[in-house]
Amino acid sequence: MVRLTLEQTAREAAPAGCLATFLDLSHRSFTDVSCLGSFKNLERLDLGHNCLVTLEGLSACTNLKWLSVIENKLVSLKGAEVLSKLQVLNAGKNKLTRIDEVKSMTSLGALILNDNNITSICKLDPHHQLNTLVLSKNPVITFGDALVNAKSIKKISMSHCEIESIGSSLAACVELKELRLAHNKITTIPSDLAKNTKILNLDLGNNLIERESDLKVLSELRYLRNLNLQGNPIAEKGTLAKKVMKIVPNLRIFNAKPIEAISQNENSGKGSKLKKDEEMPDRDPIDSNTEKKEKRKRSKQQVQSPEEPAAKDTPPAATIAAPVKSALSDSKKKKKEKVVTEQDKSSRPKSKDDKASFDDTEGKAKKESKKKKSANKGDKDAGGIDDTEVSFAELMFSGDGGVPEPMPKDKTQATAVDGKFVGGLVIDHTKKRKKAKGTPIDASDLKQLCSAPEVGAGGLSGWD
Repeated sequence: MVRLTLEQTAREAAPAGCLATFLDLSHRSFTDVSCLGSFKNLERLDLGHNCLVTLEGLSACTNLKWLSVIENKLVSLKGAEVLSKLQVLNAGKNKLTRIDEVKSMTSLGALILNDNNITSICKLDPHHQLNTLVLSKNPVITFGDALVNAKSIKKISMSHCEIESIGSSLAACVELKELRLAHNKITTIPSDLAKNTKILNLDLGNNLIERESDLKVLSELRYLRNLNLQGNPIAEKGTLAKKVMKIVPNLRIFNAKPIEAISQNENSGKGSKLKKDEEMPDRDPIDSNTEKKEKRKRSKQQVQSPEEPAAKDTPPAATIAAPVKSALSDSKKKKKEKVVTEQDKSSRPKSKDDKASFDDTEGKAKKESKKKKSANKGDKDAGGIDDTEVSFAELMFSGDGGVPEPMPKDKTQATAVDGKFVGGLVIDHTKKRKKAKGTPIDASDLKQLCSAPEVGAGGLSGWD
């Protein structure tokens, strides 16, 4: 048993002493903090990661507004019921089974009780300032009438519980903007959810929803931006995304994917199917056979030209005269070679001066041939990466150097690795041509490169 003493608290609170308004006593293995009664000016107190079993020692700290007792061994919140000014209470990761003491904390704005053993929620009628309620990872079966008059609540997280139905429990929560009910046993989306018209984020993943008729309610949620239905039987149908996009036209994220990406994938799938149909149309076997025969005839006609007749048409006299002609052609070749060698000998330089002039002319000829080759090569490359007429924004290529890809709208998808980009890639030239001077830069290219990506509403919240 480790008891907190006045001397220790005085050291922590120095130089303010008993007038201190904030104390951090986390990670100390304390089991008793009854000496804090003399610190009546405390407004913020952190007792997280200790071994507290009760909060009775805090009954004198009536000015507390912020209290964290996360990861202790609390079985109840007894001793904290007198903290009427408390605005934030974090008692997550304890062994709580009931939260009746919360009824008197009428100033609460955020109540965080995740990872406990709570089975039911007490009425939160007097909590007119309650903004956030986190009860995830508790064996709660139903909401009951806990939130019947909770008109100011904006965020509810009750994921990983045992909730079977929502019903009309949230009908009064007209200011609700974020509702997380993933990993439960919910079978239907209630029609009363239409009263929560201000919902931005709705997470119903990993439940038992299977009827498409339940999706009609979503059309009333005109501000809905982020929807998750993954892990439900209804999500196994491939047409779900299309139906949801029709019902909720303002949706930006569906099943953790941007709507733009989903629509692009669908369009690309349609395009590939159309291309295959165009490239491989339905043909009759008779037509294909006739086409093959015509191709064979054409190839034979090309081979058998009028100047070079086929072996069948040649007379026997021509076959006898063939070796004689070859012999004559060989003799002519030998004579030409002799003439060429004599010309080379005559053209060779006799003196040192003549030799130097000969080397210069030969070097100039080689340089000219190299220039011609490089010019031809540049003409070949001009239609590809180094084309100055193509804008920089269009010159996006895949990592394997293959088919061009469009520039990713979300610039965060590209990650830099050794000067190159992986994901939606920028060009890495191995052979670069200098761009002509004075070529104007397109204004649309600059907008695509410099504009910041639009961030969709409805990301993961930091409070859960």
